[in-house]
Amino acid sequence: MENGDVQIRTLVYIDSMQPQYAAITGAMVNGSVPVEGMSELYLEVSPGVEIFRAMNIALKSSGVKPGYQRVERQFGMMEAHSYSQSDIREAASAILEAYGLSEEKIQRPEVISKQVVSKIDPYQAQIINRTSKGALLLPGESLFILEVKPAGYIVYSANEAEKDANIKIVDYRSAGIYGRLYVAGQESEVKAAMDATIAAIERIG
Repeated sequence: MENGDVQIRTLVYIDSMQPQYAAITGAMVNGSVPVEGMSELYLEVSPGVEIFRAMNIALKSSGVKPGYQRVERQFGMMEAHSYSQSDIREAASAILEAYGLSEEKIQRPEVISKQVVSKIDPYQAQIINRTSKGALLLPGESLFILEVKPAGYIVYSANEAEKDANIKIVDYRSAGIYGRLYVAGQESEVKAAMDATIAAIERIG
């Protein structure tokens, strides 16, 4: 396969993983476990099998540790982390150079939908909690749901939401066509998280 056939759909740098975001990510990885305060690289590529080459490049060119590499129907995803932000930048630069790409060629994020659901019903809270990997959604709390494309940019949104608002991250899902973030708390804080995540996506876009 020629390098020109490879598309980098998402390339995310996270400067400092926040406590909840790091905990949820740590529950998802099957490799090295990240912790609060680490920097992170999240990459999403097409075709999906190219993620194996990308991870190999990242590990050989820097001091990052691998969290996971996954291939789903269309795309491949990887997470790597380090206490050093320079490690993250070096890994990303090496991947871009190997594929002959620049950051300008990376697909930009788009907000597909956003909504705040007020005063969640107890039964709906239980349904959501059954599949979440983060904090429990309690009856009466408000729930903010963000949907972005490409999916990988949702990890940046989740970390930024935690930085800027007193909320709970119920779950985030970064695989597939669309990424989704679920945030719970008091309505005023949930709305502050919504503003923070939209602003974060706009900064990248």
